[in-house]
Amino acid sequence: MSGFWIEAVGYAGSALVILSLLQKSILRLRTIGAVASITFLIYSLAIGAYPIAVVNVVAAVIHLYYLRFLVRKQSEAFKILRISSDSRYLEYFLDFYKDDIAHRFQPDFVYEPGPKTMAVLLLRDMVPAGLMVANMHGDSSFEILLDYVIPQYRDFKLAHWLYSERSGIFGEASCNCAWTKVATPEQEEYFTRVGFKPDRTPNVPDRYAFILPKTTPR
Repeated sequence: MSGFWIEAVGYAGSALVILSLLQKSILRLRTIGAVASITFLIYSLAIGAYPIAVVNVVAAVIHLYYLRFLVRKQSEAFKILRISSDSRYLEYFLDFYKDDIAHRFQPDFVYEPGPKTMAVLLLRDMVPAGLMVANMHGDSSFEILLDYVIPQYRDFKLAHWLYSERSGIFGEASCNCAWTKVATPEQEEYFTRVGFKPDRTPNVPDRYAFILPKTTPR
């Protein structure tokens, strides 16, 4: 291997390490980290830096071990937990993630609960992974004011479960249609990916809607 290509491999490994550190998803972090370690292993062997090679062998094994666990994990437990609209935990949760909510997801969201407001924590393996806030309307529709998942769980597993018959949340609310206002590209991508479609009305030109399954939770 020529000197140019050896340096190229070294720079590629460095770039992959930096990229892995930028990941919020644990699965992506482990995947990119494993590739980075293998790349640096090749680089260190090419330049004869055997102590660095040993470190990267160990790092690659660690990444692959946890990656295997993440990929093979078949049965995660998803649950919904209704909480009081004046819950202190809800207040703390919204305050802690307020910047992320405002900048990336729903910049117009303001928590002002009313008599028809429902707040639901989304649990993944019994860990609070997200929050839904919605208003139930008299026409059997369910207006989603906030559907938020914390950064480390944004792999769409929770979203696909929530908007499926398995969650049972909408049957519990006696609604047949969920809808929301889409204000950002991130929102549009998210809701489109889980099955929402444009359903504009004169009063809500940025409305996206989803016909809900009628089942009970499992």
